[in-house]
Parts: sequence; C-alpha cells; structure tokens
Amino acid sequence: MDKISASHILVMHNESRDSRSDISKNDAKKLISDIRKKLIEKKHNFKDLANKHSDCSSSKSGGSLGEFGKGVMVKAFEDAAFSLEVDQISEPIETEFGYHLIKRDN
Repeated sequence: MDKISASHILVMHNESRDSRSDISKNDAKKLISDIRKKLIEKKHNFKDLANKHSDCSSSKSGGSLGEFGKGVMVKAFEDAAFSLEVDQISEPIETEFGYHLIKRDN
C-alpha cells in the first residue's frame, strides 16, 4: 500500500522540538496514556479528544492528517501508522515532537 490516511493526537512536553508546552515529559506520557485508555474503553470519540488535547494544528480537524505516503512523516510515526489496521489506535509513540496516538482512517 502506497498511501494511507490517519489521524493523531500529539501531546508535547517541555523537551519537545518546537514545543509550545510547559508540562514535563513524564506528565505528557501520563496524559497520552490516559487519553488512550479513554479511547480503548470507548468512552470518548477520537475527534473530540484530538480537538481538546492535541498540540498539533490538526486538532482543529479532529486530528486528521489526511492521506500521506511513506517518507513524509518522521520514521517512528510512519512505521506505527503503516502497521495499524483500519480504525486501530496505536500505543503511545514517542517522536522528537512529543507523544502521539495514531488512528488509521483507511
């Protein structure tokens, strides 16, 4: 498969690249884990949580990153996104930008 579409929730911390966050790395990891738990327990909608918690500009569109191919995203993010089944949500993925939860959309 050449292209997939995915959404994500990004929680930055004070060590993230281009960070706009004051929270510690540990607090960011705890927050992303709590968000994932809410998603797995089906208590919340991914788009709503992205809108509320994501530090990425994609939060305005429910975390949607649209369609992308390989070589566009940072490697850890790309590897995780391409390994997911449709509608599956990743474990927290750490990149230089912070912690991500990725949901594969197609």
